[in-house]
Amino acid sequence: MKRFSLLLLIIMFSLSVKAQEKLPQDINKKHELKLNAFSLIVFSSLDISYERLLNKDSSFGVGVFYNFNSIDNDLYYPKKFSITPYYRWFFTDSRFARGFFVEGFGMLNTYEDQEYFWGSPKQTEQETSFALGISVGGKFIIKSGFTAEVYAGVGRNLFNNNSVDDSIDLGNDIITRGGISLGYRF
Repeated sequence: MKRFSLLLLIIMFSLSVKAQEKLPQDINKKHELKLNAFSLIVFSSLDISYERLLNKDSSFGVGVFYNFNSIDNDLYYPKKFSITPYYRWFFTDSRFARGFFVEGFGMLNTYEDQEYFWGSPKQTEQETSFALGISVGGKFIIKSGFTAEVYAGVGRNLFNNNSVDDSIDLGNDIITRGGISLGYRF
């Protein structure tokens, strides 16, 4: 009976040690590079980001967006360029910076707008603003270190530098952030 108890104790101890091991893709991998495939396909825009994992519950990063489309394009997106620092908080207990998250972000963005006069464009204006916002999403990681994430968020521009009039233009005051990103954790 003592041998059986000792064997059972050794098996239980080895199982608990195995359960506490980190997954292979989590060991010493705290950096991620990502490409937003949604922006690339839908808007012909380049949106890349770098993320640094702080611990199992949080990370911070920065994204850079550039829109290659002109204002004359049918599928035009007014944002031309943005730099977006962000902080993420993950809702998982035992996994390292993966699963569902909430993100707070700031965005320095440049966008183009056309002023119309009697139905035809009068002039194209380029405006720069800074926005604060929040996003939600999910991050998934496979064993080899490749990542996929889906996220969506909204924010508000805090100021407009080159506003022609004092009226509120909600089209340029509200900004969006989102996509389907593919990347690699290293």
